[in-house]
Amino acid sequence: MRTRFAPSPTGPLHLGHAYSALRAHDLAKDAGGTFLLRIEDIDQGRSRKEWEALIHEDLCWLGLSWQTPVLRQSERWDAYRAALDSLWQRGLLYVCTCNRRDVLSAASAPNEGEPLVGPDGIVYPGTCRSKPRAITALPDGVALRLNMSLALKESGIERSGRWDAAPENGKFRAFQETGSGPNGETGIIHSAFGHLLDNIGDVVLARRDFGTSYHLSVVVDDAFQGITHVVRGEDLFDATLIHVLLQHLLSFETPTYMHHRLVRDETGNRLAKRHDSMAISTYREAGATPDDIRGLVGL
Repeated sequence: MRTRFAPSPTGPLHLGHAYSALRAHDLAKDAGGTFLLRIEDIDQGRSRKEWEALIHEDLCWLGLSWQTPVLRQSERWDAYRAALDSLWQRGLLYVCTCNRRDVLSAASAPNEGEPLVGPDGIVYPGTCRSKPRAITALPDGVALRLNMSLALKESGIERSGRWDAAPENGKFRAFQETGSGPNGETGIIHSAFGHLLDNIGDVVLARRDFGTSYHLSVVVDDAFQGITHVVRGEDLFDATLIHVLLQHLLSFETPTYMHHRLVRDETGNRLAKRHDSMAISTYREAGATPDDIRGLVGL
């Protein structure tokens, strides 16, 4: 068993991060497996060395240990480029020149009704999908979207099929102590083809300023590190569908996924890095112990 915790160094870790990291760490250690730390710093404009240092400090204080050296995504551009090139050469990617305002405007057209919102925000209406390719080589410095319809057909996932939680199925596996996802899912996703096509759409796999995206890099790195079990919040339940599809397209093994409950603030809202009052470092400075943190998050 190999698990991982993969934070972005764009702010302090909060109680929600502590819960997820502790769950992944304990799962691996209880099974005699390996826990890894990965720094997801593809957003170089927001990533900071001081936040990365605080991540290490907080996790060590919590009693976590991990295999070294730590993988940093900012050192993995060639691997992401190779994955993108594979998808591009098979005609599964296209260049998108739309900005956020363009997407909102097209998705909010009078005959379109209220725009659908997926794991990446407003579901892309396909404005650039039919534009002819000007070049055959993988382009640089542009946004690249996955043609979801073509990708699903190539992956072999049928519209009438489903991805099942059963381990022997091999298409999609999830395990959840609570028994449900954010909208009542039980780990069995019916009509996965239609859901990805209609409710998620042509996701961005390379941003013009990054050269990659969260969806692509996390899939490539999980495969590279041999991650067998992914522990993360139920807010990423739909993103898992994208990741499983990419694993099929790139011939990667699909890990087992656990989508755990979210740690929320006193108003019931999901924690974010702007919630400094919930930061692990704030509790440390106030004299809390690692056991206090475990108690606060229900462990």
